[in-house]
Amino acid sequence: MPRSHPLELIRNIGIAAHIDAGKTTTTERILYYTGKTHKMGEVHEGAATMDWMEQEQERGITITSAATSCFWSGSQGDKPEHKINIIDTPGHVDFTVEVERSLRVLDGLVAVYCAVGGVQPQSETVWRQANKYGVPRIAYINKMDRLGADFYSVLDKIRTRLGANGAPITIPIGAESNFQGYVDLVTMKATVYTSDDGKTFDVKDIPAELKEEADKYRETLLESISEFDDSIMERFLEGSDIPIADIKNALRAGTIAGKVVPVLCGSSFKNKGVQALVDAVVEFLPSPLDVGAVAGVDPSHETPLERKPADEEPFAGLAFKIMSDKFVGRLTYVRVYSGVLKKGSQVAVCYRDPSTNEIRNRSERVGRILEMHANKREEIEEVSAGEIAGIIGLNDVKTGYSLCATNAPIALESIKFPEPVIQIAIEPKSRADQEKLGTSLQRLAEEDPTFRVHTDQESGQTIISGMGELHLEIIVDRLNREFGVQANQGKPQVAYRETVQGNAKAEGRFVRQTGGSGQYGVCELTIEPLEVGKGFVFENKIVGGSIPKEYIPAIEKGVREAMLAGVIAGYPVVDVKVSVVDGSYHDVDSNENAFKQAGSIGFREVMKKASPVLKEPIMHVEVTTPEANVGDVVGDLNGRRGRIEKMDAAQGGVTVVSAHVPLAEMFGYVTTLRSLTQGRATPNVTPSHYEEVPRNIAEEVVAKAQAGR
Repeated sequence: MPRSHPLELIRNIGIAAHIDAGKTTTTERILYYTGKTHKMGEVHEGAATMDWMEQEQERGITITSAATSCFWSGSQGDKPEHKINIIDTPGHVDFTVEVERSLRVLDGLVAVYCAVGGVQPQSETVWRQANKYGVPRIAYINKMDRLGADFYSVLDKIRTRLGANGAPITIPIGAESNFQGYVDLVTMKATVYTSDDGKTFDVKDIPAELKEEADKYRETLLESISEFDDSIMERFLEGSDIPIADIKNALRAGTIAGKVVPVLCGSSFKNKGVQALVDAVVEFLPSPLDVGAVAGVDPSHETPLERKPADEEPFAGLAFKIMSDKFVGRLTYVRVYSGVLKKGSQVAVCYRDPSTNEIRNRSERVGRILEMHANKREEIEEVSAGEIAGIIGLNDVKTGYSLCATNAPIALESIKFPEPVIQIAIEPKSRADQEKLGTSLQRLAEEDPTFRVHTDQESGQTIISGMGELHLEIIVDRLNREFGVQANQGKPQVAYRETVQGNAKAEGRFVRQTGGSGQYGVCELTIEPLEVGKGFVFENKIVGGSIPKEYIPAIEKGVREAMLAGVIAGYPVVDVKVSVVDGSYHDVDSNENAFKQAGSIGFREVMKKASPVLKEPIMHVEVTTPEANVGDVVGDLNGRRGRIEKMDAAQGGVTVVSAHVPLAEMFGYVTTLRSLTQGRATPNVTPSHYEEVPRNIAEEVVAKAQAGR
């Protein structure tokens, strides 16, 4: 099947924002205006195309990112047909992994903001994630029809709170119930909508009462571009006319380089401004050709490699999402960066083994290839560079694995995911459920890298961990509905961590003498603390061959296993560097198992000597509350061991209280806040960092952990 659209006419975009900013409604309108759907799906009616899971339709929120494609020739039909691959991502912080993995494979992003709520906490999180991956973006200020809508206030916050060079390319005509359309600051024409479905509109001269405002913000637009385009700057300072094509070219170059963020306004729910947004996507966001070559390494000796976005290059792609589909089984979403992938072909799978930190390379066969539209699908023969597709038949591929041609392997940069902060015990209700529970949880863990499953060695309980209470609630709900597993769950528990404060040295000795050959492994280990978030580093400092090289990986494996349960209360150990500095071996009795056991014993001994401490997850809490309730909200947060960071007055007589609060004190917080403020305050709780647990609290945690053993 030949390529349907040349690379320069393809856009891979994501739509992301704070919860309730209108991402899914915006996506639904894009699909309607591009002719992909013939009926507008409404989130509040549970009929949105992209929110296809039952849990999404019931709650009116997006849980899993959905992919689709549509086609656009411009709102005036004056452009060549572009193919737009869209991923609609969740706004709730518990599902931030969906945003993270989508941004890793996208070329551009539409960041949606509520014209009333403005730049909210999750908006900032998404912005930081986009900065991390260097994704060019457009800002869309939605809900201009809502009471209290203020385009200019949100534009100001985009520039100040996000530090973005926001360039307004449209400004609103009217606001709230009087929102009629927009002024295009590039063409200096007004667009006024004349029908409820947004399909008919008049393009005319700017109304006299808006002329001054339009001139002022066109100047802001030109200033934003001239910051990095000298020719625009010169003509702007001279006061000479700048052709529309030159402004658009400069905007496109600045957006792709990440130096400018075009800002548009609209109301997706009222069908106004969405066509202008799609125009901006094809005009200003990059094609795969603009993004250029993708970087990776040769799996065998880790030398740098790259693949250009071209069908003639060897195939290279990244698996960014795994999904269990009840109709087709295990579905792997792949972004193709170079070459062509055909149905039935062999591919090399490259990934970094977390236990050894080495890159592995094996091959698998591609079954079927599907083009996705939310949970509907169309089978295709091949997928080309720059495209996103679903693949069936890859049974042992995880999120972040690279897929490539068997004769030209390349390992692309993987995706890093945050650690879970909350856990609960789960047990099946019946023997029949017990048999299905393990495999069902494993399939869910394959889909979601921030969801973990393990068995507590002491109690034998199955423990599931995730990013928040809603995250685990959805997991348990899916177990019941999709996999038919009934399960009881315990109370949520905090995912504590252990680390060390000092340096120490200790010996790990595993010597057993039985009949025949024995076991002999002795190693001397040192430990030191690392910066927060650095994880684990293992170093071999043996000189003179006191331990043969082939036994060093076994020691590291033993240390890694021991780190799963620390010495204070059995919680995982983080942010430490362990070095093996000396040891001894026996010609006959030494083997890998002996040194693995010695590594485990040595780690426990050295950790005890290095001032071990317990750490707890701290949450960043932002509460938007009426001024009358500020005292109650602050008092309650202080009572939860919270540290108030700042209080900002916002429009509409509300105050935003920012604080850091230990997760252990946050269970049931939403219910308490509702009763304190008669339901008028809205909280936003996001994982922030880990901190040492105060001594008195640590003693309680340790006592509880020991009692549970």
